Amino acid sequence: RRRRRSASSCGSRAVAAMAPCRAVGSLLLLLLVLPPASAGLSGYFGTKSRYEEVNPHLVRDPLSLGPGAGESPPATCAPLQLRAVLRHGTRYPTAGQVRRLGELHARLLRRPTEPTACPAAAALATWPMWYEESLDGRLAPQGRRDMEQLARRLAARFPALFAARRRLALASSSKHRCLQSGAAFRRGLGPDLSLGGDEVEVQVNDSLMRFFDHCAKFVALVEENDAAMCQVSAFKEGPEMKKVLEKVASALCLPVEELNADLVQVAFLTCSYELAIKNVTSPWCSLFTEEDAKVLEYLNDLKQYWKRGYGYDINSRSSCILFQDIFQHLDKAVEESKSSKPISSPLIVQVGHAETLQPLLALMGFFKDEEPLLANNFARQMHRKFRSGRIVPYAANLVFVLYHCDHVNASREEYQVQMLLNERPMSFHHSNETISTYADLKDYYRDILENCHFKEECELPKVNVTAVDEL
Repeated sequence: RRRRRSASSCGSRAVAAMAPCRAVGSLLLLLLVLPPASAGLSGYFGTKSRYEEVNPHLVRDPLSLGPGAGESPPATCAPLQLRAVLRHGTRYPTAGQVRRLGELHARLLRRPTEPTACPAAAALATWPMWYEESLDGRLAPQGRRDMEQLARRLAARFPALFAARRRLALASSSKHRCLQSGAAFRRGLGPDLSLGGDEVEVQVNDSLMRFFDHCAKFVALVEENDAAMCQVSAFKEGPEMKKVLEKVASALCLPVEELNADLVQVAFLTCSYELAIKNVTSPWCSLFTEEDAKVLEYLNDLKQYWKRGYGYDINSRSSCILFQDIFQHLDKAVEESKSSKPISSPLIVQVGHAETLQPLLALMGFFKDEEPLLANNFARQMHRKFRSGRIVPYAANLVFVLYHCDHVNASREEYQVQMLLNERPMSFHHSNETISTYADLKDYYRDILENCHFKEECELPKVNVTAVDEL
């Protein structure tokens, strides 16, 4: 694919369009010394985080529903439909990440060191490099367990919807890890649903689960445009990353010129993979302190913010095809209920990616900070809302539950909706409550439901403008 602008080019037009890409002074480094948020590194792995980081009670009991949070619907309300968008479970590294790790590991092997002089490098030189490029992002055994256990917890939370002979509509992106996650979710429910058997067919639906691939404007102006990642590139060269680079180079007894931000990040992510896949503390983890982890988490979050979050409108606007589809199915369930018909799709479960969920949540306005994430405001963003590991870890899930309620005061209250992210009730923006009338929710998002048209949103501009001008 052709790149439109150089990654190192953060020119004046990019600065005007995106925000200044300037290094910060030594004052920022003084602000980095903050009290630790939690013990260890596991809270800072961004999109490579274990699901247990957001639901720690699952470490003790993988089927626990955890502490109750938020309001419950009135006792006179019965669930009609559950619509879930899931991220696949724990996966292996991609082929590109495996290649970079192999490159870094090979450098350590080429530079034999005395264990007493450089214990970290010596330990990593003897570490067995077991990752192979053929694994390329495939679902790990832990990923299957993630999905099976999630299915069992959702069935325990909403037993009326997951009762015997209820129809399950199961869809997925075409990626192997998503198809296998869908199959594992189905297995977790056992043989009682009407589709029968473990080997239920998972329908491929990339137009909804990988909408970003089908959005020409996003692909050309963000995905393939290095200038769009100006803030990420600037942070890689900034003082915080430079400090981490120097520490890691020293620990490995390597010249700092032999390392770059990408290699350091792959070392950090190997620590995350070993924890998520094998539940072990890898020797790669020894290279990093919690302070380093906060910097590397911010690097991950910057990329998510500018490529999948609030950085550009097209990131979230491209997800409106999925948002509208969710409400079309909810509408259909409401109409069937009003006509006293059985609900044709009581359970709709779709498996996609972090890149599916993050833009959708941004479209809905969740986890938006007052100040954008920039290369030069790391310290000010220490308590940011936009932390991808808290939003879209492995097995992340966004669930809409539609209820029909009897004995209500007004007709608007007859249909109510609840939304859960990672099994925790979300407060709606328009009410600050975790239960909303369906009518109020539709009113709040009316503009997106009526005026966001995927084809028009994703069309490339006809006139000859630069990518940065358009963004």
